[in-house]
Amino acid sequence: MAPVFAALGDETRLSLLTRLSEGHAQSIVELTRGTGLTRQGVSKHLAVLERAGVISRDRVGRESRYAVRPESLAEAGRYLERASRQWDDAIARLRKFVED
Repeated sequence: MAPVFAALGDETRLSLLTRLSEGHAQSIVELTRGTGLTRQGVSKHLAVLERAGVISRDRVGRESRYAVRPESLAEAGRYLERASRQWDDAIARLRKFVED
């Protein structure tokens, strides 16, 4: 899960992922619009997200279209839920220890 969280730790990549979460695959041109970044810059961020398995890329003619891989994000969510339960359990044990 570390590559996923590392990829999501960047504000630009998180913003691109949010835009892709709107439900339809988008091209570099669409994703670059309104960001103030170059297509090359957006492309580099998308490559990080793709390597982390968070998005997929499909070729449609001469252009690439990017889409969110929901199963990858769901897995990250499950990981966070497990970690949260572990922390809750640890805090409960510590509280019991202190109160006893």
